[in-house]
Amino acid sequence: MAKKNKELKETGGFALGKENYKLMAIGFAVIVLGFILMAGGGSDDPNVFSEDIFSFRRITLAPILLLIGFAFEIYAIMKKPKED
Repeated sequence: MAKKNKELKETGGFALGKENYKLMAIGFAVIVLGFILMAGGGSDDPNVFSEDIFSFRRITLAPILLLIGFAFEIYAIMKKPKED
């Protein structure tokens, strides 16, 4: 029993490594970019219909970027940190 206690490493600090946090920051930036691309397209006059809300950028590109960003976040969290 004493040998097992000696073999266990004491780990302290953060749960994730430095690389994980960098990857999470990249994923967060992609998500923010997706929301920025999705914004806008409204009309100043409520009686006038604006076709800008159906643009490729808002309907296709922004949701794809959001999905990529969220998938990248999951990868960044699940990636095993390097042992030093």
